[in-house]
Amino acid sequence: MKKLLLVFLVVALASFLLVGCMPTTPAEGEGEGEGEAEICPTVAVTSQVTIAGKNYIKAAKQTITVTFAVPTEPVSVYIGSALKLVPATGDMEVVMYANATKTVYTGTFIFGASASDCAEAYIYVETCDACAYCKYPYTVDKTGPASQIKIGKGVCACEGCTITFNSTADTTVCDTDVCCGDYCSGFASYAIDLYLTKPFNTCCNVPCATPAYSCPGGVACPIDCTLSCITGGAAADKVYYMVATLLDNVGNRTRYYATLTLDSGCGLTVQEYTANVEDGLCSDYTVTTGEEQTVTAATADTVANPAEIGACLTTL
Repeated sequence: MKKLLLVFLVVALASFLLVGCMPTTPAEGEGEGEGEAEICPTVAVTSQVTIAGKNYIKAAKQTITVTFAVPTEPVSVYIGSALKLVPATGDMEVVMYANATKTVYTGTFIFGASASDCAEAYIYVETCDACAYCKYPYTVDKTGPASQIKIGKGVCACEGCTITFNSTADTTVCDTDVCCGDYCSGFASYAIDLYLTKPFNTCCNVPCATPAYSCPGGVACPIDCTLSCITGGAAADKVYYMVATLLDNVGNRTRYYATLTLDSGCGLTVQEYTANVEDGLCSDYTVTTGEEQTVTAATADTVANPAEIGACLTTL
């Protein structure tokens, strides 16, 4: 009888030990109930931007930083796509490194490698000391902004030529009132620059070259830019290399390229180049698509036949 009682006592103690290391009901974010704020750490990702209560992360290799209020060990971090007990099939564990006090853990992870654009998922943080794990929602933004830019010319009040850049408002070809924007984290800014020589001959990132003319740019759609007093051709046509740069809120970049040729009478011809639009590489202005577009205008406000470059937004 004594041996039987001893066996029961050992089993009971073992069951308490096992339960002590099992995750409890997950806590959302930094805790929603009493005591959860101390259990759940803060989690930050390098490119994370919070917009309207949602956390957006750029699709790339990012650093994850997990910070506890008190020394905590062991700690496990998983990248998953659904609420479930961890570790679980389909969740990927991130190798994390602790500081000397065991309060801050850092690791790297490539977000968006297999997920679709604007996919939602969770970062899980598990600690056996706290007997709980916490989940943090995030959205991966893989694609840069898009726009269709109309390039026209107008009447110039000064010596030289005027060129206009506007995003189209043609709803027959665009899904929105103006074909300009970003479907995920949101549109952040645009800039349009004209160069006298191929800017990528200097270096891959065009800011290291100095543009001859620049739009002041904007931080919202629609695109609306006018460049005036641009020198046209005299004995020969003058060629400008155009780079239009669009950014979204997590830093994804889209660039549109074209050459703008001006004759002595401000006649404008546009040739679009589509190489390396979204991959961030240099353009050599050699890969072409379509025919050259000739632009005519009756007044500064009415563009009779504008050139069109870029791409309209597509529905998710």
